[in-house]
Amino acid sequence: MLKTVPFQPKGNSFKNTFCVFKEVPLTEITHLEQQFVSKSGSVYYYTELGMYRLSNHWGRLANSKWRLLPMKPETTSKIKLGFAEWKAFYPDDASEKWYYITADFETLTANYYHKNSPDYQGKEVVRTYNETQKRLKNIRNLLTLTQWAKHFNQDIAILRKVIVTELIHTNKTLETIKREVLSNG
Repeated sequence: MLKTVPFQPKGNSFKNTFCVFKEVPLTEITHLEQQFVSKSGSVYYYTELGMYRLSNHWGRLANSKWRLLPMKPETTSKIKLGFAEWKAFYPDDASEKWYYITADFETLTANYYHKNSPDYQGKEVVRTYNETQKRLKNIRNLLTLTQWAKHFNQDIAILRKVIVTELIHTNKTLETIKREVLSNG
């Protein structure tokens, strides 16, 4: 049985933070007492190791960005329980360059992470949140749509990997990268 932490974060304790929670089974909180309920109905359980959050909404929350990595296989319930260790909460603000992007070419997905994450290896360009979101939108379109590739004479899987990798690792615009690929093509 996990002991609860001696303090209870209140109000803005997690204001301006970024965190990636991992979805866990509801059974993980059966022995815990809820310690905080937000105005929107999210329930929080604090332990020595970290925080459980039971909620039907994830992503951008007021002044914080809390994402949930779903369990495999994904649960069908709209209400999800996520857990994050205390060390997984990172600072966030609109003007600082905190975020980098990764892509998975097998699942054709991309997401952003915080540069203070232990997974960051310093190879990807770090950007502000707004810059990251713009670039992420381009990358997701490249990964999921096909119309953009009609002017290229190459396999779309190869094109995706080349162009997305450049978008992640450089500050070149999408148009510049496409022109370079066409001229080298």
